[in-house]
Amino acid sequence: MTEDPAAGPHVSIDAIAARFERCAATIGVVGLGYVGLPLCLAATEAGFAVVGFDIDADKPAMLMRGETYLEHIPAPAVAAMAGSGRFRATTDFDGLAQVDAILICVPTPLTRQREPDLSFVRTTTQEIAKRLRPGQLVVLESTTWPGTTDQVVRPLLEALTGYRSGSDFFLAFSPEREDPGNRAFSTATIPKIVGGDGPAAARLAEALYAPFVARTVMVSSTATAEATKLTENIFRAVNIALVNELKVIFDAMGIDVWEVIEAAKTKPFGFTPFYPGPGLGGHCIPIDPFYLTWKAREFGIATKFIELAGEINQQMPGFVLDKLIRALDTHAGRGLSGSRILIVGLAYKKNISDIRESPALRLWSMLEARGARVAYHDPFVPAVPATREYRTLQGARSVALTDGTLASFDVVLIVTDHDAVDYPAICGSAWIVVDCRNALRSRGLTAKIVISA
Repeated sequence: MTEDPAAGPHVSIDAIAARFERCAATIGVVGLGYVGLPLCLAATEAGFAVVGFDIDADKPAMLMRGETYLEHIPAPAVAAMAGSGRFRATTDFDGLAQVDAILICVPTPLTRQREPDLSFVRTTTQEIAKRLRPGQLVVLESTTWPGTTDQVVRPLLEALTGYRSGSDFFLAFSPEREDPGNRAFSTATIPKIVGGDGPAAARLAEALYAPFVARTVMVSSTATAEATKLTENIFRAVNIALVNELKVIFDAMGIDVWEVIEAAKTKPFGFTPFYPGPGLGGHCIPIDPFYLTWKAREFGIATKFIELAGEINQQMPGFVLDKLIRALDTHAGRGLSGSRILIVGLAYKKNISDIRESPALRLWSMLEARGARVAYHDPFVPAVPATREYRTLQGARSVALTDGTLASFDVVLIVTDHDAVDYPAICGSAWIVVDCRNALRSRGLTAKIVISA
């Protein structure tokens, strides 16, 4: 075996890379959520042995029973993985010492002050450091600010172990690009951005991912890879803010923004359609831009454009609420206090159950604060789970869309346009519909009174 001159005396870069290329290595995935579980599936299907780690004991237990807890991950695929003999899931982090590569897929939320919260990344890194052995590859996949891998993860690993990145162990950043509910793309079919802490780490990370992703896209550093992920999400956030602002302007002019977008997207060049909504949700788009905004302050730079986009998107629930209040006043002759409002769609996007940062939760809270009586229907969210910000909503259950139920509400507010919703029933029985997603007209449906919001 050939040894890399920069590597430690017992570490052979060629041998490690060859094991990755032959799928003869064991991969450890820390965090079995929306990012980690699809990675486990893709790597196992390619032939790797995979160990999944999570602090939530329910997740490993369900996976080992062949059960899924993510609606876009089919149970048969999980059952096949669990029965392959190449996968196991556990809460015992001591198993990290036995794997060849460790992929970190933990949350990177914001604090209440809208600053990056890297506590999960730091805690996981400390757990890895307790078991790190020479020759292992560590890859951070969690979205974060440029420089995190180099300035947070590497110093922690080196200080706690005495090892050195690039010689004793190898470090890389490869951002997740998951889009839950999008059946056109999966972990295996989406190109993978990879940036290494030095050439040896870059080579090993590329060798690791190549067997189970469509294509690896190598960049010059971990910071470049981190910046690439933020750029992708900021691009979406800014463009969504633009169409949200246009919606408000065109609404005042009596122009239908949905018709405008449909007409504009017939141009075969120079235009990419984005669509307005009641606000942003999910873990990425409402959060990731603030990671760059926070880091930019270190360099004395004000991210005015990004922050303005965030302000516009944050204001959209207020715009929807105003439209709903006016609809009640104009068409029902009553105020919001005491009115019964049915929210359709609690998840932050269609056809999934994820309610993180969902504008539906904020709208619900705003409506109740003004005296409205609120219920919801969502085929993917049978009961509201625990949330940090909306604890009073926990345990509320989805109501059925029967004719009698629909008729008992003063307004039906469509926040998320799940395909599985019975829209004809809404059109047939609801008195007033405030549609934030163009859900009815896009399906050729009409109701008694429909307000576009």
